[in-house]
Amino acid sequence: MGEDLTAVVERVRGSVEDVIEGKPEVVRLSLTVLLAEGHLLIEDVPGVGKTMLAKALARSIDCSVRRIQFTPDLLPSDITGVSIWDQQRRDFEFKPGAIFAQVVIGDEINRASPKTQSALLESMEERQVTIDGQTYELPSPFMVVATQNPVEMEGTYPLPEAQRDRFMARVSIGYPSADAELQMLDVHGGASPLDDLQPVAHAHDILKLIEAVRGVHVAEPIRRYAVDLVAATRTHPDLRLGASPRATLHLLRAAKASAALSGRDYALPDDVQALAVAVLAHRLLPTAQAQLNRRTAEQVVQEILQRTPVPAEPRQGVGTGRGTSAYGQQPPRRL
Repeated sequence: MGEDLTAVVERVRGSVEDVIEGKPEVVRLSLTVLLAEGHLLIEDVPGVGKTMLAKALARSIDCSVRRIQFTPDLLPSDITGVSIWDQQRRDFEFKPGAIFAQVVIGDEINRASPKTQSALLESMEERQVTIDGQTYELPSPFMVVATQNPVEMEGTYPLPEAQRDRFMARVSIGYPSADAELQMLDVHGGASPLDDLQPVAHAHDILKLIEAVRGVHVAEPIRRYAVDLVAATRTHPDLRLGASPRATLHLLRAAKASAALSGRDYALPDDVQALAVAVLAHRLLPTAQAQLNRRTAEQVVQEILQRTPVPAEPRQGVGTGRGTSAYGQQPPRRL
């Protein structure tokens, strides 16, 4: 990325970290998903700042923002919109729902019924909504930031596999450290810092960043490494459902965004490793025996990372002029 785009990333990162204290890795993952054109699932116990993180990210960017509070009585049409008969025009008029925004915050997404949850499937994958046979394009950039409580909480409906698979990454904020919580009392004690949060980037800046991420080079060994990691989840004895090909694509896109955030125009195996748990774990279903043994999907992904050979860096050519890593060498173009 150029210096101007790097400055935009740092402004957004600093703006969000002013609200979410002591969690820089969570903020970085949120930005990674944004630049990789993905959707983010924030899962944790109530009161740790899930909605605060989603709002801080949305307000730091000068984009249209809509918030949906998912409840058991929420209808699919509340999300996608509905066609209403206009008496004067004697025709149906489409009233857009809350999904028609550039950043959509879905609060407590697993408190709505599966029927309502499914209203997000088309918009998250195809970035469009089809109502009464008519297709409506969603704005760009488009990102869904959803929060959910753990499934053992009261009044929750587990997200179906197809829904979880559309989220690029899942993150848990966790409890803050004692120092961060003490600082939170000083900052949040009088008023919410969201009240003073102003946009530090425009939508066209984010589109430029997304375009820069698309141009990040991924060498063949790293692409094969990502495929090997995902393939290992499909044959692991502790899993009854492995990761999908969509997961492989999401892992690659996230690795490219991570490389761009680190100031590189090429991806490294470290980028894939750092994101494997966040991108893959929420898509996996452990077997009943693994659950009895208290084996989590995160532990399985960590085990796969340890067992899967890391690709050795290819020998660097002479006079490439592309930094210090041979992974940055672009393959020769065929004429």
